[in-house]
Amino acid sequence: MIKGMYSAVSAMIMNAARQQILAHNVANIETPGFKQILTNAQDWAQTPVLYSPGNLLQNQRLSYVGLLGLGTELGPQVTDFTQGGLQLTQNPLDLAIEGEGFFRVRTPEGDRYTRDGRFLRDAQNNLVTVDGYFVLSDGGQPIRLPDGQVMVLPDGTIQVNGAQVARLGLARFEDPRAELQREEGNLYSGPAASTQQGPVRVVQGALEMSNANPTQLMTQLVEVGRAYEAALKMVQNQDELLGKTIASLGRIG
Repeated sequence: MIKGMYSAVSAMIMNAARQQILAHNVANIETPGFKQILTNAQDWAQTPVLYSPGNLLQNQRLSYVGLLGLGTELGPQVTDFTQGGLQLTQNPLDLAIEGEGFFRVRTPEGDRYTRDGRFLRDAQNNLVTVDGYFVLSDGGQPIRLPDGQVMVLPDGTIQVNGAQVARLGLARFEDPRAELQREEGNLYSGPAASTQQGPVRVVQGALEMSNANPTQLMTQLVEVGRAYEAALKMVQNQDELLGKTIASLGRIG
C-alpha cells in the first residue's frame, strides 16, 4: 500500500515539474529564436525481478512476473533545435539564420550563442542584442557599424553604404543538444573548441520565431493536468485505505 502511495506522489511531483516546463514554453511562443524544451517521464526506481509461486500443488516452478515500478520522475530536459518559421520585419538590423548555426555574442560571463537576431545599434554604433551584448564578427571582435545603409549578405558579410565592414561570427555545432547548455535570456553556452563555420544562410529583415507549437502545448498542458489530478486521487484513495487498515488492526489488537 505504501508503495502505491509513493508511486502516486512521485507522479504528482513529476507532472507538476513538467507543467512548469510547458508553461515556460508557452510564455516564449512569441520570443524570436526560442527553442522549446522537451520532457518525458521515466521510472524512478524498480524492485528486483519478481516471481510468482503459482499453484504449488500442481507446479513447483516459479513463474516470472517482471519488474515492479516504484514511481516516476522527470527525465532529462532536451532542447529542440529544429528550425522555427521566419517572420519578415523589414528592419535591416533584424537577422535570421536558415539552417544550422548560431550568432556569437559577448556577455560579461563570456561568449555565448543565440538564434535571436533582434539586433540594434548602441550609442557607440556597436551592433548589440536587445540585452545590450556585443554581436561578434568572425574574428571574435565586436562589430561597429558606421552611419549609413546596412546590408547583410546571405554569407553573413555586413556592408555599410556598399563597403564591407565585418562578417558575422556564425558558430556551428555537430550536436547542439549535447554540446550546448541553456542559459537565461535566450542564450546558450558551449565549449569554444566545438564551434566552426558551417553552411548557413543569413536572412536580413526577418526573425526566426519560436519553434514551439501552441496547439501541441495546450494539448500537453491539459494531459499533464489530468495526469496530476489522477495521481492526486490515487494518493487520497491510498490514504483512505491506509487509515482503514490501521483502524482494523487496532480493533484486532
